[in-house]
Amino acid sequence: MSDQDSTSMDESSLFSATVVCPAPVCRQFWKAGNYDIGHGSKATNVKNHLCVHPMFLHSNATSHKWAFGAIAELLDNAFDEIQNGATFVVIDKIPNPRDGNPALLIQDDGGGMDPEAIRHCMSFGFSAKKSKTSIGQYGNGFKTSTMRLGADVIVFSRHLKERSPTQSIGLLSYTFLRQTGCNKIVVPVVDYEFNASTGKYGPILPHGKKHFSLNLSMLLQWSPYSTEDELLLQFDDIGQHGTKIVIYNLWLNDEGHMELDFDSDVEDICINRGPKLFQKGKHVNPIYDQHMANLYHYSLRIYSSILYLRIPQCFRIILRGRVVEHHNIANDLKFWEIILYRPHIGGNVEVPVLTTIGFLKDAPHVNIHGFNVYHRNRLILPFWRVVKNTTNSNARGVVGVLEANFIEPTHNKQDFEKTSLFQRLEDRLKQMTMEYWDSHCELIGYQQVKKTRAPVPSQESLYSRTHGCSEPVLMNHSCHVVDSSKDASSAIGSFQFAGTTPPHVSARNPGKPVDSYQISSQQGLHTKWKQHKPPVELEHAKRHKGSGPDSTDILCNREEKAVSESQDQETLSIMQENEKLQSQLLEYEKTEQELNLKMQQLKRQLEDVRCEYAELLAESESLNSIEENG
Repeated sequence: MSDQDSTSMDESSLFSATVVCPAPVCRQFWKAGNYDIGHGSKATNVKNHLCVHPMFLHSNATSHKWAFGAIAELLDNAFDEIQNGATFVVIDKIPNPRDGNPALLIQDDGGGMDPEAIRHCMSFGFSAKKSKTSIGQYGNGFKTSTMRLGADVIVFSRHLKERSPTQSIGLLSYTFLRQTGCNKIVVPVVDYEFNASTGKYGPILPHGKKHFSLNLSMLLQWSPYSTEDELLLQFDDIGQHGTKIVIYNLWLNDEGHMELDFDSDVEDICINRGPKLFQKGKHVNPIYDQHMANLYHYSLRIYSSILYLRIPQCFRIILRGRVVEHHNIANDLKFWEIILYRPHIGGNVEVPVLTTIGFLKDAPHVNIHGFNVYHRNRLILPFWRVVKNTTNSNARGVVGVLEANFIEPTHNKQDFEKTSLFQRLEDRLKQMTMEYWDSHCELIGYQQVKKTRAPVPSQESLYSRTHGCSEPVLMNHSCHVVDSSKDASSAIGSFQFAGTTPPHVSARNPGKPVDSYQISSQQGLHTKWKQHKPPVELEHAKRHKGSGPDSTDILCNREEKAVSESQDQETLSIMQENEKLQSQLLEYEKTEQELNLKMQQLKRQLEDVRCEYAELLAESESLNSIEENG
């Protein structure tokens, strides 16, 4: 594929890899893998590298059952480029200049890829993303996602180095490999480097001009662009740095229709032949049909709006010319609680997992239930139903949001590895759902299953008003919760712990959303904790060390001795002061983040100016030379 790998292209290796059994590519994805390997097409070792057969491109892409899951992989790559100064990613339909058919464009203004990086990107099993904050991990997402969406993809990338900006073009074409009968994957790549003396980009020739010309000729024959000038013209809207991906020969579905629907909504990309969700007056259950929990299956705009738990203000997802508005599902909840669950991930190591749980605002009119589970900010399981096969209304309308970084997603990022940690999380969420339903179902008109929680002493609760009533926020003597009267959604991931081992909290605020909580230990106050298994009455729940694999929910205990009124006042004053300090801290952190992003942008702008200066200097020297010769 590259100049260093088994996929490097020279003339002899090209012809040794062909003449097997040329075959046209079936345009229907799930039928395109019928690849007759034939005789003599066995993978061979060339230049001490194991060759990968082209049929692997298709079989590898079948890990994506859902087309939007493949697009999400490419959005992840752009999102990871925020650390390199990316401010947007564009998803759009463009025409294939060779035949006029629609192609899918995904473009960002990140750092781009140098010649080595683009070869790693288009080879197998390489990942340079070692950061804990990076979404991509396996180095396989680009190949699986692009080949799932279309038979062919061409990549344009410009990278800005300190002295020599480069631009590279690579082609991964299933059509080329099938129709030429290749028995190994071949990826032609050409590179260009900016020449300060001429002010133009010129070819990089590490293996000679003949090698470059061979790769270029394959690009011109099998890409949408028939001349080198057309290829280089694609860099005009990239700017000084960034990457443009064009996926063409898009797959058809089993009915022979284009799998991606660009026509139903000019500002969206839909899954073709999905339910006719946008025709008014034809819904069996219009509230459910038009709800996000259903629509995300078919609308890329809706899916991409919930794809990330947090998006920096400096970054935009632009779908077909219009910015995607970020949506936090926690904002759709009423009578919500925030529960802190601490699974053991090995030895005595515990990790805090915050879960916001509540009823959808449309409950009980929608029979939707499930948890939206994120991993490293990326949505893995949307509306995951942990309570299944219910014969009554149990869990109706109960939805949760959490970020579970202690379990690992599968390679397609549409599920989690089925480990014991994952099973314990599923069991806990199921228990959490039923506990919430049993205690709150009367709030949406159902008969209460068991007794409500007894009122707690005033020193243990914070109150907020809803529908003219005061509802407690459950607390524990060893912790306190601060309400800053903002959205509940921002509580996800915004908890800060004063001690080294954070306690567990179940905080409820049915009427007024919150922005952030701080949980801090206080000395000299006794607590009782809730044990994970078996379930017990909430008011008398205890937690004993070593009694279960995981720990959860600190709840108040009514049997504890009441503190004096003076202590109450002192506690209230401390809480109010802590709220102010917490608010200031959040502002400082926000300012620090904005300054860091601004610094990165300024560095990028400085590099752009340096490059532009080099171009102007080269142009000036060229003009001076002409004048002197004249």
